[in-house]
Amino acid sequence: MKVNQDKIDKINQLKKEKNAVILAHFYQEGDIQDLADYVGDSLALSQVAQKVEADVILFAGVNFMAETAKILNPSKKVIVPDVKAGCSLADSAGPKRFKEWREKYPDAVVVSYINTTAEIKAMSDIICTSSNAVKIVNSIPNDKLVLFAPDKFLGSYVRQATGREMVLWDGTCQVHEFFSESKVIELMEEYPDAEVLAHPECPPSILKYANVIGSTTKIIQRAVESTADKFIILTEPGVIHKMKKLAPEKTYIEVPNLNGCSCNECPYMRLNTIDKIIHSLETLQTEILIDEEIRLKALKPIQKMLELS
Repeated sequence: MKVNQDKIDKINQLKKEKNAVILAHFYQEGDIQDLADYVGDSLALSQVAQKVEADVILFAGVNFMAETAKILNPSKKVIVPDVKAGCSLADSAGPKRFKEWREKYPDAVVVSYINTTAEIKAMSDIICTSSNAVKIVNSIPNDKLVLFAPDKFLGSYVRQATGREMVLWDGTCQVHEFFSESKVIELMEEYPDAEVLAHPECPPSILKYANVIGSTTKIIQRAVESTADKFIILTEPGVIHKMKKLAPEKTYIEVPNLNGCSCNECPYMRLNTIDKIIHSLETLQTEILIDEEIRLKALKPIQKMLELS
């Protein structure tokens, strides 16, 4: 759907007035990706957040991403278009249970996926993203037990890739958990020359069909660089917008979920809209605020990740 030019002009005017930048995740609808100053996956946006010079960061994504930006930029105002844009993974790891879990393994190293709240990051030793999770775990001494939270499927993938002893938190991403294995098989039969590209948040029963497993950025890069011209996409379909922009001549096939609809969109990501972005820039709401003690504790494991990345 083409955005009204008046709305684009309004956003550009407000960005100038407020000295604001818009960061958007690849899972946002295409219209939001097109008007953002920076578009990327969680790792790339964390790196961008370190460097922005604007006074205001509007984060079109979900709350844990905006929290990460605030942790890295305490003097900047970080706002979100819809404060209800949460995350099933972040929600799965509550602080009380997480603290109890960590205390069961006092000598372990806690690696938390970036899809967690600031409170969980503050109780972690190092943060990772799907782009660098294998590298992060490999950086930990071999004699150390690794606790990995909250995505058990990403954790399972990392454990297999590294051969490390790991205890996994029982959390999942609702987007990646419910792809239909039977539909993957059907699509592979229908498009025998297609490459299957999957995010490691998918369960092992899905990942076993993938030609390439990787982060959002890696999946997009593969679609562009591969000699194949058809791709079966096993991640949030917002990535297809970028794929079509970079390689429009190729074909990208969504996979139905267990309910049979090709609608594995993240309901939280899709809460953000152009109108909400305008309102957010006008009012500078909703602002992300983090307790300073928690922010400083959460900053250390994020910085460790960024240093290794």
